Amino acid sequence: MNIQEWWPSVDAETRDWLIEHNGEPLPPDVIAGIMTATDGTTASDWWAGESEDGPQLSDQAVDWIEATANDEEATDG
Repeated sequence: MNIQEWWPSVDAETRDWLIEHNGEPLPPDVIAGIMTATDGTTASDWWAGESEDGPQLSDQAVDWIEATANDEEATDG
């Protein structure tokens, strides 16, 4: 499932956090919000996995969120 599919299903609080903290490591409550929206599915094209600082989204997903937040044409994420 790509970000375009789960983005509308994620709760507003999680979506707001992702926009405000785009590119930052994901806290547990945000991961839980994403997992709820995706029925626990993680896709390698948007999920970068673990870093030293914690789980993160891929650069592609970060770019997609930024474009979406700025009402720009978002590429596949």
